[in-house]
Amino acid sequence: MIFSNHKQALLTVLIATAIGGVMVTDAVAQSRSADRNSDRRGGKQSSAKAEALYPQATRAEPDIKASPKLGKQLQKMIDSYNEQKLPETRALADEILANSAANAYDKSLAAQLAAQAAYQTDDNAAAKKYLQQVLDLGGLDNNGHFQSMVMLAQLQIQDDETAVGLATLDKYFAESKSTKPEELIIKGQALYQLERYQDAIPVLKQAIAGAGADAKDNWRQLLMAAMSEAGQTGEAVAEAEAIAKRNPDDKKAQMNLASMYMQADQMDKAAGIMDTLYKSGKLTDEREYKQLYSIYANTENKEKEVITVINDGLQKGILKPDYQVYLALAQAYYYSDPQQADKAIEAWQKAAPLSKDGETYLNLARVLHAEGRIPEAKTAAQQALAKGVKNQADAKKIINLK
Repeated sequence: MIFSNHKQALLTVLIATAIGGVMVTDAVAQSRSADRNSDRRGGKQSSAKAEALYPQATRAEPDIKASPKLGKQLQKMIDSYNEQKLPETRALADEILANSAANAYDKSLAAQLAAQAAYQTDDNAAAKKYLQQVLDLGGLDNNGHFQSMVMLAQLQIQDDETAVGLATLDKYFAESKSTKPEELIIKGQALYQLERYQDAIPVLKQAIAGAGADAKDNWRQLLMAAMSEAGQTGEAVAEAEAIAKRNPDDKKAQMNLASMYMQADQMDKAAGIMDTLYKSGKLTDEREYKQLYSIYANTENKEKEVITVINDGLQKGILKPDYQVYLALAQAYYYSDPQQADKAIEAWQKAAPLSKDGETYLNLARVLHAEGRIPEAKTAAQQALAKGVKNQADAKKIINLK
């Protein structure tokens, strides 16, 4: 189906969008400088506690604070990160991670900031290593701990470690009790990538329902694809119709709906959508033209439309003069009403040399014979044998005609 051509692009967008939202959230790191200044003045002011993002989490938050001895190093690292001095952030973080005087919180915070710095400099391998250290050390509050976990899962999926990433996600959902739609969609996509389509569908539905009006169309497209792959064609068509209805001017949404109609063997509906796009000048590339003439070719009494689209595409240089194009053109001319045998033969003569074997030459020979063009039929039959055909007897009968 046409939608499958967009599969990898869609999944890449989903991953990139999700990772882009991960931020350093540890409350102590955000407010440490303010707390220290307040303490120096002898005041009793304390920083506002960050909102608990995981109120239902099963994990007990650690009661660990930053080591007084590492205060300056930690603040220097935080400042370097805030100033986007990323190589310096990693270097300072590595020093803290190697420091025997650092406690679990110090090292967890260092690993968290190092992971962010590594990710922002396109070093995913290092980012994953640091994030795993965050989880193993366990020194951050639930906000920082679980956001590190979900970021690790996303990077694993992005790096084609899909099964590993899914396992990390399962652990994340089990411990955090998160029901955030933007995180459920990541699990849905991981299941889809692993071809666990039936498992992906309820997860994707939960994500879309949870997002309500904020559910993105690419989430719905992923659900549509999962339904289609799971053999739930009717449900996939309904989802495609809903997407197309919300986006009447979106060519991609309309073409995906046409593709769904094709899979459901509703060729008239598919043809109607594609015909509208074609007449409005929205079809501009080879793939789109091929989809259009293929739909027409599989719809009764649409040979004239096949001929028009192919000739238009060839004239504009959108369609390449290849075997499939000439074969479709030949068949459309031959089965049109009234039949246009001469033009069909001309198209078959262009298709036959491009074929991988001699079967097209043999069909050409049969048509030429039926049209009484015996010398040309014999030549085509000889070319069929030379190129290789399964039914050599038919070719030889034509060659031996008197």
